[in-house]
Amino acid sequence: MNNKLPPPPKFLNTIGPSFILLGLALGSGELIMWPYLSAVWGLGLLWGGFLGITFQYILNLEIMRYTLAWGESVFVGFKKMAKWLPIWFILSTFIPWSLPGFSSASSQIIANLFDIPHLKILPILFLIFVGLVLSLGKTLHKTMEYLQRGIILVGLPFIILLVFLVTKQVDWTEAAVGLIGKGGNWWFFPPGVAFAAFLGAFAYSGAGGNLNFAQSYYIKEKGFGMGKFTGKITSLFSPGIKKMELGGQVFTHSKENLTLWKKWWKIVAAEHFIIFWFLGLTTIILMSVLAKSLVFGQASSSGIDFLYQQSSSLSSHVGQVFGIGFLIVAALMLFSTQIGVLESTSRIVSENILLLFHKPGDTTNPSLAFFIVLWSQIILGTIVLLFGIDEPRFLLTLSAVLNAVAMMVAFPLIFFLNKRSLKTHYQSSFIIKLLLTIGFLFFVFFVSLTIKNLF
Repeated sequence: MNNKLPPPPKFLNTIGPSFILLGLALGSGELIMWPYLSAVWGLGLLWGGFLGITFQYILNLEIMRYTLAWGESVFVGFKKMAKWLPIWFILSTFIPWSLPGFSSASSQIIANLFDIPHLKILPILFLIFVGLVLSLGKTLHKTMEYLQRGIILVGLPFIILLVFLVTKQVDWTEAAVGLIGKGGNWWFFPPGVAFAAFLGAFAYSGAGGNLNFAQSYYIKEKGFGMGKFTGKITSLFSPGIKKMELGGQVFTHSKENLTLWKKWWKIVAAEHFIIFWFLGLTTIILMSVLAKSLVFGQASSSGIDFLYQQSSSLSSHVGQVFGIGFLIVAALMLFSTQIGVLESTSRIVSENILLLFHKPGDTTNPSLAFFIVLWSQIILGTIVLLFGIDEPRFLLTLSAVLNAVAMMVAFPLIFFLNKRSLKTHYQSSFIIKLLLTIGFLFFVFFVSLTIKNLF
């Protein structure tokens, strides 16, 4: 029993977990959905990206708050609230995220770049490659952190260079007023906007859906707070004992622990703000301004053809090397998202399956369960692709709408979990609780609006 909260390290040593969650967003909202909306309707919809990633930042803070205090994933806490909740998380994670939109999009870009016939086998090979990368790393957390951080630190500077070369001051003026909801001659929504596409982009302004809960794993395995005393998911081929308890333990309330808690909280909130919120919003704005500047009014409604249109426009404006470079970065972003999605969903689904049969004090093998679920998802994705359901933007939009419903449920769940599980001194402020409530109401509104327009 550890009654004392461990002291936090220096800030620079805590940077890492949020890169993984940011990597989940790059290939969906940042690369495809917000740029597509901007290419069709202009930059007046950027307010949705700002609000979407801000609400997800608030949600993630509360997810981290629980794990920081208990050293266990939020799903263990949810099981304590209601025994049936693992079933909800299994279904609401597996169904929307098993659609292989990211691997399909990556393979289309690679096929286009290297003039390869776009056969069904290519996205399937991508899925298998992702499975091998996740299966062979020594520890899952380090594999994901190094991979996602590398792709972001390579891709983002290149996008900034492209934006510097091709955008104009008028584009940035439009982006600035778009962040408060002003379009050309409209406010908030242009006439004829596709609400399903907007809801998808709003939900993917960050990780999206239940994937936000994966931040709980990343700070736990990084050793934040009480996570220092819990185990990590390792490769099937790593030596050592793999069985562990799923449950953690909370520290006792004392003046010393409260002081340490405040230090931890400042570091965790700052790391997530800089990496997830700031870099995430910056990427949404940069990619949207770039798309609007290059292909406004010309964006194809077929698949991800508008990415090729941007590449062609870049080639004619600043040279073919930049057009090709843009597609390579896009493929890397999509790959990083696919690997992140499979990693996070496999964690969530496998732990919730274990929790259905778990009793306090039991030890389990989460590593084995993770890899079984991982390869099950790869098999399901392969079946979907073999049936010819491989149009990337359709798959991503459908997945995003389903995930918006999951996010709508996530806000009240984490609100009541922390209220029930944490002492008053360690709960969020009134402002954070208010923002959680507003976030929930926004998702209720947009989900209802989308369903109304669909039927």
